[in-house]
Amino acid sequence: MSDGVEGNEERRRTGDAAGPEPQGVPEPRPGEPEPAAQPEPAPLVKAGTAGRTEARAGAKTDESATGEADDAAPDAPGTPADAPPDSTDTPDDPEAPDEAGDGLRYERLPDAPPPILDGVRARPPAPPGLATLVAAAVTALLSGLLLGDGLAVNALILALPLAAGAWFAARQAGRRPRRSSLCWGAGGLALLAVPVWSDAEWPTLLAVLAAAGLGALALHGCRKWSGVLLAPLGPVLAVRRALVWGWRGARERTAGGEKDLGPLLRSVLVAVVLLVVFGGLFAAADRAFADLLGSLVPDVDGGSGVPWRLFLAVLGLAAALAVAHTAAAPTRWDGLGPGPGRPRGRVEWALPLVLLDLLFAAFVAVQAAVLLRGEDVVRASNGLTYSEYAREGFWQLLFATVLTLAVISVAVRVAPRSGPRDLLLVRAVLGTLGLLTLVVVASAVRRMDLYMGEYGLTRLRLSVVAMELWLGAVVLLILAAGVFGARLLPRAVLASAAVAVLAFGLASPDKLIAESNLDAHRDGRTLDLRYLAGLSADAVPALDRLDEPLRSCALRSIAVPDAPWYATSLSQARAHDILTARPVRNHPCRDLLTDDISPSVR
Repeated sequence: MSDGVEGNEERRRTGDAAGPEPQGVPEPRPGEPEPAAQPEPAPLVKAGTAGRTEARAGAKTDESATGEADDAAPDAPGTPADAPPDSTDTPDDPEAPDEAGDGLRYERLPDAPPPILDGVRARPPAPPGLATLVAAAVTALLSGLLLGDGLAVNALILALPLAAGAWFAARQAGRRPRRSSLCWGAGGLALLAVPVWSDAEWPTLLAVLAAAGLGALALHGCRKWSGVLLAPLGPVLAVRRALVWGWRGARERTAGGEKDLGPLLRSVLVAVVLLVVFGGLFAAADRAFADLLGSLVPDVDGGSGVPWRLFLAVLGLAAALAVAHTAAAPTRWDGLGPGPGRPRGRVEWALPLVLLDLLFAAFVAVQAAVLLRGEDVVRASNGLTYSEYAREGFWQLLFATVLTLAVISVAVRVAPRSGPRDLLLVRAVLGTLGLLTLVVVASAVRRMDLYMGEYGLTRLRLSVVAMELWLGAVVLLILAAGVFGARLLPRAVLASAAVAVLAFGLASPDKLIAESNLDAHRDGRTLDLRYLAGLSADAVPALDRLDEPLRSCALRSIAVPDAPWYATSLSQARAHDILTARPVRNHPCRDLLTDDISPSVR
């Protein structure tokens, strides 16, 4: 017996008023087992006979926390955990109504599932330091000043303080960048050379999106398919938390102390005032200096331009804080990837794929007979011209290539893997399918080449050929992964896509399209001048080779705006020089833009 129990017995013998016994687990009597702790019950719902349900307040916290035994007699029914204190005979059965006759019963609610990102989201980082806040402020200022006139070198300029803020935030959080993250970051900066070089919007958009994807991968350091695909969502999902994070950091830096931000802000304000005053005086004193200053300083016009630039500045600030917050506390997207699939038996797995290999082999044999023997076989078999036959099957072959990659990815997940024989079977079946897919890719590219040789090159045709070639590169990477291992396959596929986008943008697709059509025009084919007139400034050097009036009609509708230096690409600068040296003449162009043009290239 404990001292408390002996004290109670003594007070009963002496007649003293016995105080309340201390709460807790009662001492077991000699020879009796210790009572087991009661598990914490799940929340209950009190449901009415009319179908209404309402959540109860919860279980009794004292009993659930201490596991205290019930004071009722051993043969008495237990009391539900959330029953009122004065109801001592409420039945345990949740479906049975209580004794009060109010027609209510208790239904146990299922446990709520945990949020999907709780297991992969990092702990909140400490408030940002001074260097991170300054980098975010510089990004916001440059966004408001440089992003209102188009994309060129300004995209690369904005990426520098954005990357600097991520670097400072990661170092403050104790994260050291991996070598692969540095490579992804360098690749993202290299992709931003496309808007510096090209004026066409479609390769520029691809390059900017690819640069954002590589930057997100550099922030997260992911290695698996789930991380590679979901990493771009990290900065987007972190915007709200990043704004709160940045506000806390700014509030700490303005509260005084060694890290007070006030002196720096006052210094920047004084510097701006001095530059504005003396710059205005020097510009008024010398016209040459005024022209130089006007070409360097962004033109913040009044009216609707000011709200637009303020919006861009806020957008840049949010992006900078989101990137820095992601660098300090990245989401581990690799943890969301699916586990390995349930392996299938050899016959169940191999039979469909072997039949698919045989189908691919039959198609490849037919393609070899048709494409190698020439146009006579095509006309004799289906009555189509060579170019019509090529165009008819390209899109089906492109879709077949994409579908084959999906089949291979599923087959790898459920492949048998119980021993060396299974590994040999998987390599043989999938390797054969991959090699036959490469032949299908070559057939599709050959078909489009024949079609473009007859009807010329366009943006759509060039894009799909580039897409088919990249899919062929992905098939080669999958074959290499089957031999050397698939650990690097997700990053290798992403790197190949980035290289393809960079090469596609630096090749100036509009220039290639113009040159190809002009070469075909020289060989006697008709010229679609209306289509060429809709190209970007990249095509101006090629179209400048046309004779008048074709030259002026083709170049008249190509816009080369007089944009500031930071929003002017190298292609725009070259086009501006050409059109300045040889201005466009005022020729009637309506008939030339609708009729077929005979060969007249200089």
